[in-house]
Amino acid sequence: MSLAYPVARSLEDAVRPGVPTARTRREAASRSPGLRVEGLETGWLHLAEADAATLLAAQGGEGPAGHLQDYEDSSGHRVIAVTWWRVADPMASPAPARDRAPPSVAPGSDHTDDLYFRRGRNKPRRRKQADPNQLDLFDLPKM
Repeated sequence: MSLAYPVARSLEDAVRPGVPTARTRREAASRSPGLRVEGLETGWLHLAEADAATLLAAQGGEGPAGHLQDYEDSSGHRVIAVTWWRVADPMASPAPARDRAPPSVAPGSDHTDDLYFRRGRNKPRRRKQADPNQLDLFDLPKM
């Protein structure tokens, strides 16, 4: 079963009770008419122990499971990761263009080829000589 994520404009709106949820982008668009779905967004809430427990308990049995994840940072404080469908006004700002070009690497800065591929990977194998004491079972008959 897939997860249902809240449909909201911001992280604060996503954790409010009663927010509509959607499993797919198309469903999120139908639940938010007149708004553009920008995509899944993940935000981090640094909460006190009691506030984090209250938030997780409120989203428990009847709420959508999985969009809240409980973590602990390096100092031992609880951090809640919230995943939601981010929506925005279609006229407010254009959708961000996603650059699909791979990042360019300056020539001469990468030397992994020198380290790992200096010599060929496969060394030529020498064929083992047959043991003279071994019988040749598949010898072709001479005509």
